[in-house]
Amino acid sequence: MVYPEASRWGAPDTLAPLYDDVYRADGVLSTVNVVEALQEFWQMKASRNGSTASGGSGALVIYESVPAAHPPYVCYVTLPGGACFGSFQNCPTKAEARRSAAKIALMNSVFNEHESRRISEHFIEKAVAEARASFAGDAAAHHQDPSAGIAAFRFMLEANKGRTMLEFQELMTVFQLLHWNGSLRAMRERQCSRQEVVAHYSARALDDAMREQMAREWASREREAAATGRGVIRNELARAERELRAARVAARELRFPKEKRDILLLAARLAPPNSNSDLTARN
Repeated sequence: MVYPEASRWGAPDTLAPLYDDVYRADGVLSTVNVVEALQEFWQMKASRNGSTASGGSGALVIYESVPAAHPPYVCYVTLPGGACFGSFQNCPTKAEARRSAAKIALMNSVFNEHESRRISEHFIEKAVAEARASFAGDAAAHHQDPSAGIAAFRFMLEANKGRTMLEFQELMTVFQLLHWNGSLRAMRERQCSRQEVVAHYSARALDDAMREQMAREWASREREAAATGRGVIRNELARAERELRAARVAARELRFPKEKRDILLLAARLAPPNSNSDLTARN
């Protein structure tokens, strides 16, 4: 599977100053409560889309603070639909970490509404060309024919024409996890067609059942590797935490590395405790 650079789907860094906590309106210096502004944005969006029948739960913005005894503090925010952002600044308090996460999430939420953020034929051609060039530049490392992956990427883009890039990134996260977990390879071996796989998982949300299934598969790999004395979960978790931190401090959408980390932490609890009992989330 071929995936574009994560930066393609987010708001450009040059927009960050537009969402500082302080702005001038009518000559008066005012403070913006970005946490409230983010929630109001999604409530209004849900209202416009007629998604308020469930008591507003469809517009719920969820915050998750990383346990820490001292600063810098870290907070993640998950938007309706699943896109996730984290505090990208060095935050001395938990409240500041929440504001930092809300700020970058609000910036991306607003920017995502622009018409240019919808997947068009022009965008598809450009994204596929960039994916092909990116893969060709690293062909020796992949040791595989890129044509199948590029074709799958184009197929997914075509199937989601008209959706916003943030919506597409949320869908891509599911397929990135399936690729990372080895599930896509297993489905190919069972001769499932590309159309069948895309149709099935495009209609399925990333839920606890899917996460638990992936965690059980990683726990099984851990048990198989126990005889060699090498922990596959430990190594994979360290990689996921590095990716998560890099995405967070760069103010990028980070659901993929965060989901990987959470799945691996769950797998560590399912695997033999003597090898993984000290694994904890740090990002």
